[in-house]
Amino acid sequence: MEDKAFDIRPAERICTVNEYYFSRKLKEVARMNAEGMDIISLAIGSPDMPPSDSTIQTLCQEAAKPTAHGYQPTIGTPELRSAMAGFYRRWYGVELDAEKEILPLIGSKEGILHVTLAFVNPGDQVLVPNPGYPTYTSLSKILGAEVVPYELSQENAWQPNLDALEQTDLSRVKIMWTNYPHMPTGARAMRKTYQALVDFALRHNLIIVNDNPYSFILNSGEKLSILQVPGAKKCCIEFNSMSKSHNMPGWRVGMLSTNAQFIQWIMRVKSNIDSGTFRAMQLAAAKAYDNADEWHARANVETYAPRRKKAEEIMHALGCTFDPDQTGMFLWGRIPDSYADVEQLTEKVLHQARVFIAPGFIFGSAGERYIRISLCAKEDKFDEALQRIQIMIQGE
Repeated sequence: MEDKAFDIRPAERICTVNEYYFSRKLKEVARMNAEGMDIISLAIGSPDMPPSDSTIQTLCQEAAKPTAHGYQPTIGTPELRSAMAGFYRRWYGVELDAEKEILPLIGSKEGILHVTLAFVNPGDQVLVPNPGYPTYTSLSKILGAEVVPYELSQENAWQPNLDALEQTDLSRVKIMWTNYPHMPTGARAMRKTYQALVDFALRHNLIIVNDNPYSFILNSGEKLSILQVPGAKKCCIEFNSMSKSHNMPGWRVGMLSTNAQFIQWIMRVKSNIDSGTFRAMQLAAAKAYDNADEWHARANVETYAPRRKKAEEIMHALGCTFDPDQTGMFLWGRIPDSYADVEQLTEKVLHQARVFIAPGFIFGSAGERYIRISLCAKEDKFDEALQRIQIMIQGE
């Protein structure tokens, strides 16, 4: 019997996306480091400081218990959900029912997946910010949604132009993704924007999903949440994360909060995909939510403020312009007109100065003339990166 040629092909959805930029680029950087090039990475938003001591102590104590290693409820432990409710009450002044209005997540990517599966049918439209977090677009495409970018501009302080959206056909839109404080631009959260978004959602029968992981970074003032707006729970879902604000990116602990009905629908998806996370990690995360005000001031403001100044020096050295009022874990700057495109600059800096910075095009077409510098590196690394870049420029 003649064997038929073995010819397996991937699902069609794979053809709609590429491997995540940082996944691909970090392989190249790893190869360069293996060759002894000592690349300084100022590209990734992964906090380089540890969680609080009490968080680590709780993790170790709970992990040592013989009963800590079984399956956990998909909806999270009562201790974690209660701590998440307390976090929102303490910092945002928002009351949440810990049993019905909170769902722990294994990071925001999982949340994007579960919310899209719960609310978006193939062919439905989703509004995604341009520039914005690439996963809003990629996961929407994988799941068969039609992605409709909405443009953000520096002239409008990188806030959504809802008047322009009002002039479009919104009848097929199920979700509008928002992210304030904004990544990558550093645009601040604004109460008037949140109010306008809630009104927009209620009038057009769509859901606003606001991704809110950066409200503590370089912010010693009021923390804003879209759920502070009256009526927001009816039409809004908010993500939050411990990755940035609590120095826990590798833990993969996040949350979403919304009304009880939305939680039930999302749970139908989530309960068929995961079986909860390690109990000791959940209890340690709950402890982290008790971090003192002084810990947050030190970790989220005092640590990043001097780094931000050094990032600004690098922007100046590269001839880039930026808004000094931006906030968050990154610095967003416009490249000089002398460069044909942003990759001409970032590749030059990578291969000549051995400094890795992120090109803005990965966040959408509106970022094609911008770079993003992460603040997640020690001050001496910023000093060395600036010195390398200055030497590169002097050699031109």
